[in-house]
Amino acid sequence: MSSFPSFLLLIIFVASAAVIWGAGTKLSDYTDVLAERLHLGKALGGVVLLAVATNLPEIAITVSAALSGHVEIAVGNLLGGIALQTVVLVALDAFGVRSGKPLTYMAASLTLVLEAALVIAVLMVVIAGTQLPAHLIALRLTPGPVIIVIFWVIGLKLIGGPGSQLPWGDSGEAPGSQEKPRGHARTAKEHDATARHISTIKAATVFGIAALLTLIAGVTIERSGESFFGNLGLSGILFGATVLAAATSLPELSTGLTAARSGDYKLAMGDIFGGNAFLPVLFLLVTLISGKAVLPHAQTSDIYLTALGGLLTLIYLAGLVFRPQRQILRMGIDSLAVIALYILGVIGLISLQ
Repeated sequence: MSSFPSFLLLIIFVASAAVIWGAGTKLSDYTDVLAERLHLGKALGGVVLLAVATNLPEIAITVSAALSGHVEIAVGNLLGGIALQTVVLVALDAFGVRSGKPLTYMAASLTLVLEAALVIAVLMVVIAGTQLPAHLIALRLTPGPVIIVIFWVIGLKLIGGPGSQLPWGDSGEAPGSQEKPRGHARTAKEHDATARHISTIKAATVFGIAALLTLIAGVTIERSGESFFGNLGLSGILFGATVLAAATSLPELSTGLTAARSGDYKLAMGDIFGGNAFLPVLFLLVTLISGKAVLPHAQTSDIYLTALGGLLTLIYLAGLVFRPQRQILRMGIDSLAVIALYILGVIGLISLQ
């Protein structure tokens, strides 16, 4: 697409973002319907299905960038995506919560604390992987991405198993948090689909079409955006970490707002943490496709973005523990701290360029 005129590249980029918003939202909705009807629940298979479906734009961009040799865009999108999707929680706090209390107060539970801790743990493995020698590669695999996958799987098993029945009062649920159980918004989607006489076959068909459209849009948004914003002087890393990450976070924003407005605050936060914990797993895909030791060749900005994503997650983890009740501009103090830190983080990222 590098030979296309700038106005056409911009049209393709905006159109691709619109498709990701629409098709990605449908994809997430029908993933919930299928997960309920197939009784996947909190099983590992269901968690993996949800993680893959909600991150299809990132998967498409990762594959496209790796195949085209622009590994830095894939890395920037994955690590920048974690930071930006954490900032999505700010929007959910400001526009999704209707209880008069901050998001972390209403969603507080030890299970969410563990999910946030898993995100931070995986990001620490990413940083450790950048320090390993690049020659440690066999069968197109390197230690860093393999260990990330192992941490992710073990973390999911712990959270979905012992983590769902913690030996704490009220099973780790904070007093005064949401009254209905986590996941009731997902169940409501399935009941709505049943009321509209949407069969499982139709749901699977819509799921497949939405997945295909999301994958295609993920490729076109990466190719058109890289050319258009590259012409404006935006580096691949900065583009992937900001503009591209924002565009691919649109489905999470839409579905998160839907869950929050229905009072399922724990599901809204859990989906964001779950997606963020899954994104580093895609480094295994980048390594397999490129045949290169990606993490040992990480740039300073990549490590910077990893630390930023971990710090933003840590703020919300603290919010879940301390449960601040004060709101400013309809947001909790933790959300204000997150948006302030993210702005400072982007300024720092620009200075690194």
